[in-house]
Amino acid sequence: MMEGSDQEDNSSIESTAAKALFFLRIYLIQGYFIVAYGLGIFLLNNFIAFLSPLEDPNDVGGQRDDGLSLPSTAKEGKEYRPFARRLPEFKFWLACSRGVITSIVMTFFSVFDVPVFWPILLMYFGVLFFMTMKRQIAHMYKHKYVPISFGKHKYKDAGRETGEYGGGMAGSIAGVPQYGAGGAVNRRR
Repeated sequence: MMEGSDQEDNSSIESTAAKALFFLRIYLIQGYFIVAYGLGIFLLNNFIAFLSPLEDPNDVGGQRDDGLSLPSTAKEGKEYRPFARRLPEFKFWLACSRGVITSIVMTFFSVFDVPVFWPILLMYFGVLFFMTMKRQIAHMYKHKYVPISFGKHKYKDAGRETGEYGGGMAGSIAGVPQYGAGGAVNRRR
């Protein structure tokens, strides 16, 4: 049985390969641009759901909240989770793969080859993508969440002890008495 991360990696590879196959087919046939446009809108919708949090930080208990009241239900009072996606990664790749495979199948039927001027569709998709991502990035900035991590955060002085004595008393001044348990003065020698 595969682990979750291996399964997600395989799904992303399969989805990428299917997308490459689809776009190669569109390029070679020089048609089905409306199918490619529909696939682009579908993938954009999935990507926005992938970037969005499960619960909107403004929306608590189905109503807008300014954050000044105590929780009144168990759902409101549950433990804070840093970031839960509206569309988990595996479901995101699975939906994208299904959409691409459906689009590939649609290119085998001439009823879906609607004649359109593809530069207009491409321009419209670009504007739609820009406006949607602008709104999503503004939402992410406003609520201070970053849905994509690039590994573990590393601090500059992690694991190093700094200060005059190199220990837990970093920054202490020599000669100043340090008080321990019971008010006794601890002196360094």
